[in-house]
Amino acid sequence: MAENSYDFLVIGGGPGGYVAAIRAAQLGMSVALVEKRPTLGGTCLNVGCIPSKALLHSSHLYEAAGHEHAGLGIKTGKVSLDLAAMMKHKASVVGDTVKGVDFLMKKNKITRLEGSGAITAKGQVSVTPSGKGAKAESITAKHIVIATGSDVAPLPGVEIDEKNILSSTGALELSKVPKSLLVVGAGVIGLELGSVWRRLGAKVTVVEFLDAILPGMDGELCKQTQRILAKQGIEFRLSSKVTGAQSTKTGVTLKIEPVAGGAAQELSAEKVLVAIGRRPYTEGLGLKEAGVAMDRHGFVTVDDQFATNVEGIHAIGDVIGGAMLAHKAEEEGLALAEILAGQAGHVNYQAIPGVVYTWPEVAGLGATEEALKEDGIDYRVGKFPFAANARARAMGNTDGFVKILADAESDEVLGVHIIGPAAGDLIQEAVIAMEFGGTAEDIARSSHGHPGLSEVVKEAALAVAGRALHM
Repeated sequence: MAENSYDFLVIGGGPGGYVAAIRAAQLGMSVALVEKRPTLGGTCLNVGCIPSKALLHSSHLYEAAGHEHAGLGIKTGKVSLDLAAMMKHKASVVGDTVKGVDFLMKKNKITRLEGSGAITAKGQVSVTPSGKGAKAESITAKHIVIATGSDVAPLPGVEIDEKNILSSTGALELSKVPKSLLVVGAGVIGLELGSVWRRLGAKVTVVEFLDAILPGMDGELCKQTQRILAKQGIEFRLSSKVTGAQSTKTGVTLKIEPVAGGAAQELSAEKVLVAIGRRPYTEGLGLKEAGVAMDRHGFVTVDDQFATNVEGIHAIGDVIGGAMLAHKAEEEGLALAEILAGQAGHVNYQAIPGVVYTWPEVAGLGATEEALKEDGIDYRVGKFPFAANARARAMGNTDGFVKILADAESDEVLGVHIIGPAAGDLIQEAVIAMEFGGTAEDIARSSHGHPGLSEVVKEAALAVAGRALHM
């Protein structure tokens, strides 16, 4: 094949893009990956999933160390915070992770092209390196994959300056703990980062437009999560819309109004985090000029094989909508590479879990009760609390429950929702069950190690048929 010509070219080096590139290379294709950041991994590895989890873990340990656990026989002295060291650890985790992705590119003989990519013609991509006066390079590819992810969604009337009014990126880089933090948006990002800074000493208030937190997750799960986070010290202002922001000498003042109408209020804090969601990143890609169809929200339109309306152009990940999750993008990248290699790539969207890494963790999979009721599906519920589990009691972590929703006739698992310790790991058992069309009975009949948190999943499955053993 001619120089600068490839079988498979990916624009975007996030989880979806680099995984697609690796799988395509494994399948024998010549592969190039275009990424404008100097490091691969996209938002997730650089300024999202990975650094936030590092801070969540560190702040969780800090809070745990600062509280006496008399019932467990542990007394503590004064605990002090070294935020600089905590941030250094976060940076180290990010650095090691992105270096690992670089290694995988070399291992799989993938050509790395640093710069901004734009489609200029059928099978043609122009790559412009960063820096003034940089000369663009023209690349030819049989298959072009758009995997550019998403960007922070703006909030009208509130301008992010990354000093006092922050995006998630800025909230991961604070050099000192703010006395107070207003979080706009009660989704995953808002609650995770709000939890980090609340644990480290900030007074945190979350403002949400809707009447519940964690939009899209099971209603009962959301109510329990809010109660627990409120007990931890996070204040919630639900059904409230933010209409403006004003910087002051001491911080920021937000103007908020009840969604249903009523008198406006002002809330002041040292810092404000805007976390109302994300939007597809398509700027400068040449998609409109190439005739690639997009919906009214700016998401690239694809068919069930990730092909756009323009031959040879495909898209995966956040840029096509759906759940904006790194692992969802990875699955799409794998499936696309296999489809283009003549295999049967497929993504089961019902079996993709969503996890919130607060403490306790929150995890959801498949249908919610609200969705099943709306669709008129007859179902049964099995629920079991962590408070009745010996391992959870031994750990002193008894908040939460496992809830399994199963079809009333076939017993097939339709949805699983967990709040409790290690929820993000426990949900994986349910992912496998749903991937293979398993039933609640299948989970209930499987042996679970004792004493273990996974026994709560088994008991919830038994409860679907009304035969939980330990409650």
